[in-house]
Amino acid sequence: MAVSEDRQPLIATLKKAAFHLKDAGIPFCLAGSFAVYARGGESVDHDIDFLIKEEDAGRVLASLAEVGFRGEVPPEGWLVKAWDDTEQGDLLIDFIFCPVQRPVTDATFQDTDVIAVNACHMPVLSATELMIHKVLTWSAHYCDFARGLPVARSLREQIDWPRVYRETAHSPYAHAFLFLIDRLGVMSMAEANALAAAV
Repeated sequence: MAVSEDRQPLIATLKKAAFHLKDAGIPFCLAGSFAVYARGGESVDHDIDFLIKEEDAGRVLASLAEVGFRGEVPPEGWLVKAWDDTEQGDLLIDFIFCPVQRPVTDATFQDTDVIAVNACHMPVLSATELMIHKVLTWSAHYCDFARGLPVARSLREQIDWPRVYRETAHSPYAHAFLFLIDRLGVMSMAEANALAAAV
């Protein structure tokens, strides 16, 4: 179901940015909470994340500056930011080129589907990669499983759980989360482990 842009002005900003990136021929995909929404899932976050290649960061900011966005290059070194000046205030988009220490590549963009987000078609990151990104954000400094549960539950049929298991095996926080959702009946950890080992 489409979200009213009067109630959720971030949707209008998301569509505006996606339109201009497509018009400029810059590869990107929708990630984060709005990608979960686009896939019919539930998210507890309310922010806009696009994935881009690092080499395109300057082009992204220059392209969006032409239509009124204000760009920022923060010190973190894995994203750039763009602010849309609206009647509701400055609305932020994060353009991420190295999420969870995984650089964005052509393969990232191949792991997408074109989905209509409030009638605007754009590439949306796969549910599997969304889940991987979510669980790999957790560390000794931040570990909030309550933010991962809605994603796992609402997108579980779209998620390749053996791949999630295999690609997050190095993280004890991810392992603990998979154990939890196994006990909650969201997925089978034994099955995911067996299928991951068979690859």
